[in-house]
Amino acid sequence: MTTDAIVVGAGFSGIYMTHKLEQLGLSVRGFEAAETVGGTWFWNTYPGARCDVLSVEYAYTFSQDLIDEWEWTERYPAQPEILRYIDFVADRLDVKKHFQFNVRVESAVWDEDTSLWTVGTDSGEYVSAKYLITAAGCLSTSSTPDFAGLDAFEGTTLHTAAWPREGVDFAGKRVGVIGTGSSGVQVIPKIAEQAAHLTVFQRSPAFSLDCGNRLLTEDEKRSFKELVEDYKVASKASGGGQPVDTLEVNTFDHSEEERAAVFEERWSRHRAIDIIAAYPDLLSNRAANDTIAEFFRGKIRDVVDDPEIAETLSPREHPLGAKRITLDTNYFQTYNRDNVSLVSVKNAPIEGLTPTGLKTADAEYPLDVVVFATGFDAITGPLMNIDIRGRNGKTLQDKWADGPVTYLGIAVDEFPNLFTLTGPGSPNVLTNMVCAIEQHVEWTADAVAHLESVGAKTFEADETAAKEWTARAVELADMTLYPEGNSWYTGANIPGKPRVIMSYVGGLNVFRETCDSVAADNYTGFTTTK
Repeated sequence: MTTDAIVVGAGFSGIYMTHKLEQLGLSVRGFEAAETVGGTWFWNTYPGARCDVLSVEYAYTFSQDLIDEWEWTERYPAQPEILRYIDFVADRLDVKKHFQFNVRVESAVWDEDTSLWTVGTDSGEYVSAKYLITAAGCLSTSSTPDFAGLDAFEGTTLHTAAWPREGVDFAGKRVGVIGTGSSGVQVIPKIAEQAAHLTVFQRSPAFSLDCGNRLLTEDEKRSFKELVEDYKVASKASGGGQPVDTLEVNTFDHSEEERAAVFEERWSRHRAIDIIAAYPDLLSNRAANDTIAEFFRGKIRDVVDDPEIAETLSPREHPLGAKRITLDTNYFQTYNRDNVSLVSVKNAPIEGLTPTGLKTADAEYPLDVVVFATGFDAITGPLMNIDIRGRNGKTLQDKWADGPVTYLGIAVDEFPNLFTLTGPGSPNVLTNMVCAIEQHVEWTADAVAHLESVGAKTFEADETAAKEWTARAVELADMTLYPEGNSWYTGANIPGKPRVIMSYVGGLNVFRETCDSVAADNYTGFTTTK
């Protein structure tokens, strides 16, 4: 079977991309491994799962009808509500008819003779298309450490990214949670409410902000809809895709007392970007960053009763923001509970699971359930899990063996007509993802429309342009504190993965201008054949 375009994934980017292609009059086939739309929000159903972007901002802005029809209920949306929203949009756009669900794409091979991609699925079907667009998401490939004894453990093992949809009853159970990243800090308080005893195994403590979640007022809902055009302008002008009021002075231009007042006011907003973007130099000057990091540690000491536990929970090795600032609800307060223990495995690493529990270098812990909150093989993982072969049979795995090289985060030389939505080298996870997705989808749709209008056969990034873009992205990252974070931002959480910042740190606003300039200059950096 042959179609004009194949879209891999039915999350935020996949359903919008499919809609835009349909508007161009192209035939589209979509493939999604889940049973319905939702992407990462379909899979991550663990208790406490919640977005760290305000609900009204974590939504499409391209359609006034969608904005008017949908109403969020909470300030920060929980997973079930986000999934309902994506389903609502997919129904309004009528894009589900283009997707085949419960089907996983296993391969994609470029044919030089036909200038088509042939995609193979786990159902045994093969479909060819002129355009291949990956919308697999940045956080859709989970990571579970290869612990010794994993198969021998006689209890239950769970991963936050593959949670049983029927839920889990922890009553009377001894539970261990491994990991204190975003999913960990969200699920830990929920498990603690049920479990007989919870042991948290922490390697690196998190800078986490209580999200202060609450129901939205009717005035807030109405106000956003009335002022949505102002929001669009502000979000497009922002590096993070979210309106923010960064001060016009640097950190040390203020006195200690002035800084404390600024940090306290920003803290009260319960919005991470307002804190890390309070001063323009907080992510580039380590001494400046130390001031906000110590403010965070003071907040931990304020709510954790035991000073030793508070210190163990206080990050000191990485700058604030170099790893993702997590948002939580009563995370640190959970360690005041009698049924919760904290174990640092930084100096006494986990050696493996035993039939009855978990063993570290200096102790063994009896457990009935082990929860892996160990995150994702982010950004490149979803693409590397597909056997993608470009010109001359070159695999994407080989192409990126030393780290991903892309042009604008959306194109790879030697892989014609392949568009990688929010791929490595784009702002992706350092932004409000929905804003980044809208930009990438709309730019891709415009490029495809251009190619169709001129009768183009192939569209391919130039090798030089890709190398220069990637080098520039690394150069920009090296001017910030991001490389100091030992996290999934750089691939450091995956053994053997090349360590490189996988996001463009120059800001979504600058990125948008660059992409628009490339298009206006007849797609400079790309080679088109007819």
